Amino acid sequence: MIIETGNLTRHSLAGKIAVVTGAGGGIGYEAARSLLWLGSKVVIAEINPKTGRQAAQRLSQEFGPGMAVFVQTDVGDEGSVKNLARQAERNYGQVDIVLNNATIAPLGAVKDMNIKAWDSSYRVNLRGPVLLARAFIPGMVARNWGVFVCVSSTGGAYMGAYESFKVAQVHLAATLNEELQNTEVAAFTIGPGFVPTQTAASSLPRLAAMMGKSEEEMLEVVKAHTLSVESAGAGFAAAVAMAARYRGQEISCIQALVDAGISIPVGGQKAEEKPLTPEQLEQALMLCRSVHTTLAEQSAGWKERSIFEQQWLIRTFRQKASLPVDEWLRVLEQLEAALQHQDYTALAMIDAPLDRLAAYYGHLHEMAKGYEKDPVRRDEQLRMIKGWQTEVELLHSLFR
Repeated sequence: MIIETGNLTRHSLAGKIAVVTGAGGGIGYEAARSLLWLGSKVVIAEINPKTGRQAAQRLSQEFGPGMAVFVQTDVGDEGSVKNLARQAERNYGQVDIVLNNATIAPLGAVKDMNIKAWDSSYRVNLRGPVLLARAFIPGMVARNWGVFVCVSSTGGAYMGAYESFKVAQVHLAATLNEELQNTEVAAFTIGPGFVPTQTAASSLPRLAAMMGKSEEEMLEVVKAHTLSVESAGAGFAAAVAMAARYRGQEISCIQALVDAGISIPVGGQKAEEKPLTPEQLEQALMLCRSVHTTLAEQSAGWKERSIFEQQWLIRTFRQKASLPVDEWLRVLEQLEAALQHQDYTALAMIDAPLDRLAAYYGHLHEMAKGYEKDPVRRDEQLRMIKGWQTEVELLHSLFR
């Protein structure tokens, strides 16, 4: 198993009980497998009785009798979630971990999407996590330990009825984190990236057609963020095992895998056959340090703003730069270390969408034109932002 290849200790979650929604197959099933390897017992909360039972049977065969049970669950139905809580308690006594993996992903333009599709998406992608939080967080708080994981996604056109509620899950986890500050209950959000599950594979051609692209072009777009189903599931489980460091954050599976010491090729990347020259290495290291310092200073400054400005800045950065700011800082740290040690294998494994970070600074540059009225200060600010953008673009050019 992929989860075995890192630095996580087997049975480190022994004695813990996890509920994984939508675990009849795909990422949820692989997350359950990895959680079982880590020692947790697992409740398969799945709406499909056939795949749910099969999943629990396969996992029990692999990890031992009683390690996994199936409870048919409609996460959007309050009675069904209450039944899940009763059955989990009956089988295992408590629930320590909730992984909100269940999802549906309707596709279509906002103007064309039937309101029933929006209602169905809300029911699974937001109402479900709220019901699960109400059902299980009180017990976690009473025992002063728990992990509540929301699952986010990044998309754009024709995905509004899906992404709107996935973004809401990010805010739900952030809100829970604030409310759970004085406890040992961690709430955070994780995004899997693009994972070629059966659902994703069937949706990609339709999404490509809506966007006027070929399927091959769409695959190229998501290539840098593509993980195997098992890798994504292992990333979910690894994040649970390291939940204390992620509380309140929005991270990705790739970040969790890297933090767990698990080396997974992303998007089919291979180690560089032609390493950078010594001069390019030195230039890349200098640029990386400067970009890292700039972003660290900026994000630290956000914390001095009002809570509303903070949320706006964080949300805008995440949208334009593709990754949350905390993850970008971590990626730049990893990139800097790999450059310093001339570790080309590590460089090839690091997922750093520098073009998106440059695009964020380009967006910031455009916004600054209208914010500052004093022409002298405006020109100074524009030159500074353009300098930040240029540094990122130069760093990106060295890896192309």
